[in-house]
Amino acid sequence: MHDHIRNNPKFHELVTKRTSFAWTLTAIMLIIYFGFILLIAYGKAFLGTSLSGGTTTIGFPIGVAVILSAIVLTGIYVRRANGEFDELNRQIIEESR
Repeated sequence: MHDHIRNNPKFHELVTKRTSFAWTLTAIMLIIYFGFILLIAYGKAFLGTSLSGGTTTIGFPIGVAVILSAIVLTGIYVRRANGEFDELNRQIIEESR
């Protein structure tokens, strides 16, 4: 049964699509994260600028955006996994019976 699934063209399609999508989202998150780290390293004055003359600086909402981007990217992956990837998985299982 395992060989039948591994030889199914839809299984190869699923693996290829899922891997490609996961690496794309990983690259986006790494760019966001390391961009923030580089901004901390080289843009301290910018990040330390007050938003409204108080104690909140520009760095705070940017840091929150980095955290929220991870949550959003996870949601995007879950949505696609529960839709397209699960449907392909269902088809593979049906064809293997």
